[in-house]
Amino acid sequence: MSKVKMNPGPITLDVVGQSLNADDRRRILHPLTGGVILFGRSFANRKQLTKLTADIKKLRPDILISIDHEGGRVQRCKTDGFTHLPAMRKLGELWGVKHQSRHSAESAALAMAAATACGYVLATELRACGVDFSFTPVLDLDFGRSGVIGDRSFSRDPQIVFALAKSVNEGLRLGGMANCGKHFPGHGWAEADSHIAIPVDERSLAQILNDDAKPYEWLDLSLSAVMPAHVIYPQVDKNPAGFSKVWLHSILRQELGFEGVIFSDDLSMEGASVAGSVVKGAEMALEAGCDAVLICNRPDLADQLLSKLKVSKQKQAESATRLNRLMPASPAMSWEALQKDAQYQHAKGLLKQFKLIA
Repeated sequence: MSKVKMNPGPITLDVVGQSLNADDRRRILHPLTGGVILFGRSFANRKQLTKLTADIKKLRPDILISIDHEGGRVQRCKTDGFTHLPAMRKLGELWGVKHQSRHSAESAALAMAAATACGYVLATELRACGVDFSFTPVLDLDFGRSGVIGDRSFSRDPQIVFALAKSVNEGLRLGGMANCGKHFPGHGWAEADSHIAIPVDERSLAQILNDDAKPYEWLDLSLSAVMPAHVIYPQVDKNPAGFSKVWLHSILRQELGFEGVIFSDDLSMEGASVAGSVVKGAEMALEAGCDAVLICNRPDLADQLLSKLKVSKQKQAESATRLNRLMPASPAMSWEALQKDAQYQHAKGLLKQFKLIA
């Protein structure tokens, strides 16, 4: 049996509905495409989702099928057996709970065990339906300022964020899934929502590196991918982090030594509008250090990117090598086998014990 040629392109795009139409197929087959991101509208039930992911893989076995599936209010698949996972703040709160006479260190250990269980349930359920990857965990600190982050954050304390994110990542890894820390270097301080505005964070580089960026530094090799924030940090660079060589190349790659995949956040978001056209935005993001660019909810802009974006062979080869590392290395369990899996049952039991799931 010949080995599948794995040559994903730098564009991650979405599909219009719950099954592939002719335009979806054309876009997926384009050599610049390397990923498909699914949304709530892509999901009706497990059977439909499994068929959709199988149809995508039939067209392009090298496509990374991804989804935003964090738990809490950011979870695309919530019905037909999917576990509705807690917002990550719930894990941070568990960390600080004093259980009768237990020492605070025990509360921390239990919170980490629950975080590992969350990651495992998240990864195995998605993979049983053919989804390869989720954009999680959120590493932003909860300063109480950002509504768009809010309870998606584990904690205000970077040490707690690091420990719980590391545990979620371990659960994902046990389930055969890579991870993605977001939104580098931190979206927790900026109040504006980058989906509809251009957030600005006026703090100094030293403040950000000594606080918000610490989880990225400490997670180090256990971080598979990073998504930068559509936030401008004017003390550091005039460009948002996702378009900034200073943030992505000088700081993330060189200073922090990050070797994984860098995804741009969605180029159709208002926070990306400072770059100008979608093609200009993609060029700037790739030039700054991104390996892949996301374009969501705008098929017209996806077509512009596919027809006009120019990527050097060297850049594409380098990005493809990194992207391939995000593909699951082991076969997934079927949904039926997963329900009988002792590790899965144990993980769900733990989450129920802590009242994190119903």
